[in-house]
Amino acid sequence: MSIEQLEDNALAMVAPGKGIIAIDESTSTIKKRFDDVGIECTEENRRAYREMLLTTPNLGQYISGAILYDETLRQKTKDGVPFTQVMTRAGILPGIKVDMGAKPLAGFPGELVTEGLDGLRERLQEYAKLGAKFAKWRAVITIGEDTPSGTCIEANCHALARYAALCQEAGIVPMVEPEVLMDGDHDVEVCYDVTEATLRSLYGALYEHNIMLEGSILKASMVVPGKGSPEQLSVEEVAEATLRCLKAAVPACVPGIVFLSGGQSDEQATAHLDAMNRMGPHPWPLSFSYGRAMQSAALKLWAKDMGGNFAAAQKTVFQRAKDNGLAALGQWKSAA
Repeated sequence: MSIEQLEDNALAMVAPGKGIIAIDESTSTIKKRFDDVGIECTEENRRAYREMLLTTPNLGQYISGAILYDETLRQKTKDGVPFTQVMTRAGILPGIKVDMGAKPLAGFPGELVTEGLDGLRERLQEYAKLGAKFAKWRAVITIGEDTPSGTCIEANCHALARYAALCQEAGIVPMVEPEVLMDGDHDVEVCYDVTEATLRSLYGALYEHNIMLEGSILKASMVVPGKGSPEQLSVEEVAEATLRCLKAAVPACVPGIVFLSGGQSDEQATAHLDAMNRMGPHPWPLSFSYGRAMQSAALKLWAKDMGGNFAAAQKTVFQRAKDNGLAALGQWKSAA
């Protein structure tokens, strides 16, 4: 794939008023979500659930791409149509999660490093043949008493850069995701400092690995106090802190930034994105790549009566996509 095509796909991912739905939960993660709603985690149930999401009528109006898990990229609808075909017809780019998860970083108790580089070149070549246009790799940065260490940040950013280089070699747009977790009781200043240090390290590593930034996307976490912090911030304060941090560390040539919801409620994730876009214009489009904040309400509905609530669940998916699509334009209005 040419450099121009990588750029075109990256720009399509952050087209005005559109964002990404993340349905790339591993089998163990989706099992937890299914357990919560009393559904057995069989391959057929996973397939049926993801078919419900991906065949939502008019989803392509607000969704530009979907991040899939390996199993899902290979699956078909009950009528035998490959999911990738369903998505392409709807104008939704197929994406693929390629990392193998965060594992303990040896020598650094409590810190994690994402694995999955071994054999990645071959996997990406296969994914490209299966129709994947972009990929995702998530690094996990934990804030604690003496963490994160510089070593942890550097190790994760180095892996993200190597992954990004292999993606671009395969003609796939790399989505780089250095998630700073909300876990902990730290205040917003600590989250800001850690997020800025991580992003600076990431873009340094991407530069050293000759990544063409114009053909990549950043998936970022918002700058928020830890979940255990007594500090409460307004929607505007979160938006301002996040924007300040991104402008300090993310090059303007990046085609777009999509946010993860990372433990925020559905409404919070939408409100923060909307507030940031109302504060524009910005050097890059700001959109969403939400998983739970797009799916949780639909999963509950679908689980109640897997056949009967299909349409109602899809309606919820569409409404969440629409709300976040409007927030990506700074035009969302809260129902409250």
